Amino acid sequence: MSAITDNFDLYWSGFLTSVGICFFGLVGSLLLGTIIATFRVSPIPILQWVGSAYVTIVRNTPLTLVLFFFAFGLPEIGINSSFYRFGLAALIIYTSAFVCEAIRSGINSVASGQAEAARSIGLGFGQSLTLVVLPQALRTVVPPLGSVLIAMFKNSAVLGAFGVGGDLWSTGLNLSSAQGYAPLPVFLGVAIGYLCITIPAGIALQVIERKAAIAR
Repeated sequence: MSAITDNFDLYWSGFLTSVGICFFGLVGSLLLGTIIATFRVSPIPILQWVGSAYVTIVRNTPLTLVLFFFAFGLPEIGINSSFYRFGLAALIIYTSAFVCEAIRSGINSVASGQAEAARSIGLGFGQSLTLVVLPQALRTVVPPLGSVLIAMFKNSAVLGAFGVGGDLWSTGLNLSSAQGYAPLPVFLGVAIGYLCITIPAGIALQVIERKAAIAR
């Protein structure tokens, strides 16, 4: 276990970087996924088409291919940035397609009478969606949405394998390949780091789910 104890500072730095990736990925995918979900339930046909096309294409494309497009495709057309930003953008875009479908299922679970009542008092589509439908829908989608977000936390490891430096996975690769530590204890430390992210996140989601169930 000296591979872990002797390099605890590197693991800690990698852990903080992975937490940052997960946090920004969480916020970005929730925002973008909610926007795409509103497109899919919008009464405007072009927005429905855009939302449907986005989900169909992104959800059926492997994450590694999305990362490859961002890291190597965008520079070919003159769009340049760091691997960190490209990787984070790819993770957000990929996850938001699944977030969209989770939120859309919650919107569809709200009784149609709720939207009709909102329209009867003069609320437009945007107002009825944000003030009446979405608050009820979000309470029902905590379990599936939680599963999507936990999967995103684990998918963030792919960014390290793809060249985003400084996170837990790239720390493990550096210790095992460049510094010659035995792979088993090195990646055991990496696994412990990811468990320290996903287990508390799962507990927090369970608490939110119970509170949402009580509120309903």
